[in-house]
Amino acid sequence: MTGGDTARRALTVAGAAAAALALWVAAGPVAGLDLSAETGGEVRRIGAGTVVAATLIAGLAAWGLLAALERTTSRPGRVWTAVAATALVLSMLGPLAGAADGASMAVLAAMHLVVAAILIPGLARSARPAPSRDRRGAGL
Repeated sequence: MTGGDTARRALTVAGAAAAALALWVAAGPVAGLDLSAETGGEVRRIGAGTVVAATLIAGLAAWGLLAALERTTSRPGRVWTAVAATALVLSMLGPLAGAADGASMAVLAAMHLVVAAILIPGLARSARPAPSRDRRGAGL
């Protein structure tokens, strides 16, 4: 991976976190919603730190998966996009099933969609196929 690819991926992950945080600010402090989720029978507030940390963890995991696919497949962007879209669908179960109220559900679902809208195309565009086996074997 080139330095440009690394910078592009880092900016994509950071941009996703910034977008999620902006949505949290608009819904929470600005609009006055108390975003919360129910886990294990306990209602927990969702703060800025949680939003940023969760987004960074998801973004870095996505980056890691893409990097692994680049070493093992000739179409890492296509494979990664399919896996990421599946992960998005599964991740939507969290806000849909775990939000403490309707407003939290809507905002949390929107955060998932915003993060996916940035991460999926942003990381997919930076995908590079694995070198061909012939070239690796020849030391090129």
